[in-house]
Amino acid sequence: MDPNSIKLQRLYDELAYLWPLMSPPEEYAEEASYWRMNLREFLGPGRHKILELGVGGGHNLSHLTSDFEATAVDASENMLALSRKLNATVEHHRGDMRDVRLGRTFKAVLIGDAISHMLSEDDLFAAFTTAALHLEAGGIVITAPDYFRESFHEPHTEHHTHSNDGMQLTYFEYAYDPDPGDTTIETLFTHVIREGARVRIEHDRFITGIFPESAWLRLMEKAGFMVEKRSYRLKSTGTEYVMLIGRLR
Repeated sequence: MDPNSIKLQRLYDELAYLWPLMSPPEEYAEEASYWRMNLREFLGPGRHKILELGVGGGHNLSHLTSDFEATAVDASENMLALSRKLNATVEHHRGDMRDVRLGRTFKAVLIGDAISHMLSEDDLFAAFTTAALHLEAGGIVITAPDYFRESFHEPHTEHHTHSNDGMQLTYFEYAYDPDPGDTTIETLFTHVIREGARVRIEHDRFITGIFPESAWLRLMEKAGFMVEKRSYRLKSTGTEYVMLIGRLR
């Protein structure tokens, strides 16, 4: 199959219903603990107001709503519907992290792996500018890229199987870099969906951004942040991630 014949990002459209099974909320508990720990360290005690840009289905945020008063933004109405169902106390808005303007400020802005959908340095800077405009003086932005250019080794492959009462989903993920000279990589997904004796296959394709670490730091600083880099390893998967924390000057 020609990858270019696959419609882009079906997971955020007609396949959004697969997301809670593909990446269950309970699997985010350990990762969310690192976000909570850093929020507490920088903000101190209290039920602070936080904003998540690119909330997706709200799985990471669902582990933070008991501690913080959250507002969420996402470009996909189907993903917002999932987050609203999971995070009933959260205020949700549809918008693009590059240009959404809510007209108020927060103690912290979170941008999880949705930051990967920034395809150029201009996109990335626009997202950090949005974060800065939504922060109180001294507020922080936290983001955790899936990859830096230096840490991406192709092909990256994964496969997982999850089940609920009526459906079993096995998905295969293949990420590669068709053009190392640009700032994007491509990820192909094959979803094998079993419902009773019926099996069907759906394909999906993502194009996401890839930038050297120096570009992340430079663009965050350009947007007005003093940046600190922190690493953490998930015991559940053995995967190491880098969290970038920027305090607004």
